[in-house]
Amino acid sequence: MTLKELLQSVDAEAYTGIPLYDELLKTKPEYGSSNRIKVKVLNGEIAVSNVHIGSLGDIVACPVDVAPDLQVTKMQLLDSILKEMSHEGFTETDADDFWDDMMDLRKAKNIR
Repeated sequence: MTLKELLQSVDAEAYTGIPLYDELLKTKPEYGSSNRIKVKVLNGEIAVSNVHIGSLGDIVACPVDVAPDLQVTKMQLLDSILKEMSHEGFTETDADDFWDDMMDLRKAKNIR
């Protein structure tokens, strides 16, 4: 099942007012890629990977691989994927630190 198919298979009323759901639902699937959205249990929690790649059109075309030992409903699965997609992995502080390091000539030899 692709992410687009998962989006279309859940009760839309449960996601009323969630902008990411609305945006993904109206996004036209593009070519996709060989990447697959992976969902598994890690340290007792649902872990989702490969959702921060490509355009939204590529992501909605990606198949969703759920670990065989993970027993979740479609809504729980979609909730986990939406949570991961909306997670801020690179904050403004991270960006400032990155550019401070990049512009530091003492560290330039290490980076290049």
